[in-house]
Amino acid sequence: MSAVRRRTLKTVTGVSGAVSVYAAAIDPRQSTAASSIEIAKIAEANKFDALFAADLLSFGAQGAIGAQEPLIYLSALSSVTTDVGLIATVTSTFHHPYNLARLFGTLDHVSNGRAAWNVVTSSVGEENYGDQDLPTPEERYARATESLEVVNALFDSWHAGALTPDGHGGVVLDATRVRPIDHTGQYFTVKGPLNIPPLPQRRPVQFQAGQSAGGIELGARFAEVVFTSLPTLEDAITYTKAVRARATELGRAEALPLIMSSFHATYGATEDEVRRLVREDAEATDLDAGRIRLADMFGGGIDLSELPLDKPIPPHLLPEVTSVNRRRGRVEIFTKLAASGRTLRELIIASKDTGHWAAAGTPEQLADAIEERYLAGVLDVISLGGLADPRTRDFLTNGLLPELRRRGIVGSDYLGATFRENLELPPL
Repeated sequence: MSAVRRRTLKTVTGVSGAVSVYAAAIDPRQSTAASSIEIAKIAEANKFDALFAADLLSFGAQGAIGAQEPLIYLSALSSVTTDVGLIATVTSTFHHPYNLARLFGTLDHVSNGRAAWNVVTSSVGEENYGDQDLPTPEERYARATESLEVVNALFDSWHAGALTPDGHGGVVLDATRVRPIDHTGQYFTVKGPLNIPPLPQRRPVQFQAGQSAGGIELGARFAEVVFTSLPTLEDAITYTKAVRARATELGRAEALPLIMSSFHATYGATEDEVRRLVREDAEATDLDAGRIRLADMFGGGIDLSELPLDKPIPPHLLPEVTSVNRRRGRVEIFTKLAASGRTLRELIIASKDTGHWAAAGTPEQLADAIEERYLAGVLDVISLGGLADPRTRDFLTNGLLPELRRRGIVGSDYLGATFRENLELPPL
């Protein structure tokens, strides 16, 4: 009896937030999507499984570089690609689910079944959507839960047989098979049904970002892929067990949700070069800006400006995670690092990776690190950034990815017509 083939590790790269967007914005000969179009074509030529568009809702709140609206941006990229998936980050906190269903449904149609929604609940931006304070994490996750229930019901409001071919290149509509959802809840009242045709994927693939208690519950209930910050293998094992155990309790299919991690790599041809690059990166750290960035990792309510760099942060200054209203998952990561005795300088340097998985080594050593998590069952999708940079692009396309393919970890081609098929997700 032949062994069942293991799902290969899926690869994602980012296409938003580049400095080149600002340069293109003042050049009437350029499109602000120009650099991302180039990245999209390179990614597809190298069989990346998806493009990922982040989103920022405030000017300057999370760095000087913002992001253009992800759904419109990815719609533009869909026209210059044919196979690569399109993951748009969109908040459920400041959008209505009927609009979200129409927007993501349309992206799924224009891309022929390649759309995915990365659901976030947002930690910034409330000042641009009214005069109320940011809702608590519990309120944001409650709204996200209802929003996903509504969106999924709208996608499912077209029942089998609603559209059938007429035999002459047209279609026959049976309107009795397109049914209202009649939703009345705490946050939304939506009659439905959805007023665009049924989707190529039935539903876009659902990603979810967030790993606090509320994030785990939302991901376990709805997500097909969870995007997490898991800096160590131990963290990855603990999180994966927790979210999948809860998913099993909720009746989800085995091995769902898939686990996605961002991989922040420092690489060199030799170990000596790697050590030099790590040292130079640490020495180049802007420590004043780093204090501000690290304070944000703690939720923004801590003043690090006068603390000595080469001593640990006094424990009494560290916040209680449940008292923080923004990005509790990130707060958990950095309070744990601080409690381990790291100095302020070490924490500032660590904050450059914003709590994500970081490793340094040769291509073979980095492949070993990826393989370890893959074989441990805690890594199903990996985000590899930097295709816009020629050196990083060469490392990825001529070093790391060929090595992972040689080991049979990453696939060499697309597997189906839709993103859902390429991810090897169970059918809906």
